[in-house]
Amino acid sequence: METYKKRMGRLLYAGNGNIDSILLFNEKNKSSNFLYMTGFTSGLFEDTPLLLQKKGMILFSNSLEYETAIEQSRGNPDIEVKNMKSKEEILRYTKGKVIGFDGDSISINTFKRLRKLIKPKEMRDVSESFGELRLVKDENEISLIKKANSIVKRTFSEVEKYFVVGMTEKDLAAKFNNLMMRYGADETSFETIVCFGKNSALPHHFPDNTRLRKNEFILIDAGAKYKNYCSDVTRTFIFKPDIESARYKRMSEMLEVVKEAQKIALSKARDGAFSDSIHKAAEDYINSYGNGRYNGKFIHSLGHSIGIDVHDSSAMGLSNRIHKKIGENMVFSDEPGIYINGFGGVRIEDDMLITKNGAVFL
Repeated sequence: METYKKRMGRLLYAGNGNIDSILLFNEKNKSSNFLYMTGFTSGLFEDTPLLLQKKGMILFSNSLEYETAIEQSRGNPDIEVKNMKSKEEILRYTKGKVIGFDGDSISINTFKRLRKLIKPKEMRDVSESFGELRLVKDENEISLIKKANSIVKRTFSEVEKYFVVGMTEKDLAAKFNNLMMRYGADETSFETIVCFGKNSALPHHFPDNTRLRKNEFILIDAGAKYKNYCSDVTRTFIFKPDIESARYKRMSEMLEVVKEAQKIALSKARDGAFSDSIHKAAEDYINSYGNGRYNGKFIHSLGHSIGIDVHDSSAMGLSNRIHKKIGENMVFSDEPGIYINGFGGVRIEDDMLITKNGAVFL
């Protein structure tokens, strides 16, 4: 496993000039970079400063969570926990110095409050550096993402037995979430998407009281979070198909086209490939199939980075708008789709690990 101290060194020396240290700060929710640097899986740590220095980290805990911080820090030898009696204690580390901060995780008001508290010479946004660093996963991160994937895939293997005519999308979302918790998820990676029938043509439709009918699509997009790390998997089912109907034949064809597009994208993904070329391979297949009957029906990017966040880094994605080389040990979703308004949609999604010789599904 990559040490947290190595992560600090790469942040403080790589492209950030003469930064003295980096200050991470939770508001109501723990920032993803706070989790990335501490590895903590318990505790709120609201309004808790975490100072990253070249020699190690200091967590300035309050008395309420001091014991939790001590317990959690046992898995991170690079962190020192201080029971902060007064917020002024942090001044000896920050006053008159160049301090990096995470502009993606704090509000403008919090930024102003921090600047007043720590009295730095200068504050610099290092959120882009965090994004670049988090793109490449170490061995431990990959193992946790694999575990998160195993949980959601086990849930998918079980959920079909709960499909019932007349149930609502909300009913099925609740059942899916309960199964993920039963199989080991700490929480969901995001709000589970369940779509019946024509709602499946809306990629970000959220469950409502639409009821399930025979010979219709069921699309479920869900993720489990395990020890801070996410999975993101989508499956599309045809419920109680009428195999002689024109509707079924069209749905079945859409499923096969999307499955093949996903395989094509997987075959193109490897260390050194360009992100937009992978998206284009899947999109070109969908657009050209059947003399173009699905041309323009794949309406989103092929994939996004996955890690602590389900969309882990804005620095890279498998998109026709991003022309960058992907690298070994990056993890992306592979999720082509076809969406036909008023009829329905298909999306198949798996999380893939990039290797030197290709890509593999986790």
